[in-house]
Amino acid sequence: MASRTVSCPACGAPVPPGVRSCVVCRAPLVPAGAGGGNDPGASRGSRVPENPFATDLNRRLARLAQWSEASEPLGVAVPRLPPWAEEVAVRSRTPEPWAEVVRAVERLAQRRIVEAFDRWEERTTARIGRLEAYAVDSRLERSQVEDAVHAARLGDVAQALATFQQVDRVVALKERHLDQARGELEGLLAFLRDLEALGVVDASEPGEVAGELERELRTGRLAPLKRRLRLLRTQAVERLTEALPAQVREVGDRVAAEPRGDNGYDAEALELAVATRAILAGRPEEGVRRLRALREARGLSMAPVERTGPAA
Repeated sequence: MASRTVSCPACGAPVPPGVRSCVVCRAPLVPAGAGGGNDPGASRGSRVPENPFATDLNRRLARLAQWSEASEPLGVAVPRLPPWAEEVAVRSRTPEPWAEVVRAVERLAQRRIVEAFDRWEERTTARIGRLEAYAVDSRLERSQVEDAVHAARLGDVAQALATFQQVDRVVALKERHLDQARGELEGLLAFLRDLEALGVVDASEPGEVAGELERELRTGRLAPLKRRLRLLRTQAVERLTEALPAQVREVGDRVAAEPRGDNGYDAEALELAVATRAILAGRPEEGVRRLRALREARGLSMAPVERTGPAA
């Protein structure tokens, strides 16, 4: 006859046939027929705790295990009984002293978790302050940080850890969106500064655009800002494309006037070709950096190149 599934008498979790301890709370189980007389629990292959302290002990050990796992992102090591001590405790006929030991470990674990929450509150408040400096609404997260710390201090560690995970996830998401916008802004300004060095844009333009975009970034309206960044980049690429023939001719004439290398070509002529191809292949930032380096290496003046398109 097939073995019947039994439940742990301590925590109620289902126990596969043949195991000697609960896989959830580690409570010891006595196989059917191994004792217990006419006790119904023994006939089902599990042992009913003889002392209420045993159930409390198992519950506390399971809770410590949960705290330990959930607290890892906080950077805190939650103290626990070593495995051999847990095994001795759950099998002890007098679990009361062990229960007191576990309660002491639990108090130490809670104290460390509260200290970790205090440090987390300081770090997260600073992160939220940065978001708010860019007008990113984080009032809910600020309130949830206070709730999590308060719950930890009251001993509701499970609730505190759940709130911590939610707040950390949302704050990280908002930071990622902000950092992406900041990165795109910095990339555009670097592109404009390279174009300024080539004489493709006016000398004052990168600074003016930087001030304008920084103000937009600090409004917290990131989606409109990204659209504005894409438009400015498109306009800058168009102006570069218009000025490219004159740029290549000027640098090429200077390179052609120099004697060729031992291999029959000049390394700078190759670099000019690579820069031009990068621009035409849709990698204008790379091409402009190379072209700027070539001009500076040849000591070419950065006087504005004649262009027909309007300024952005």
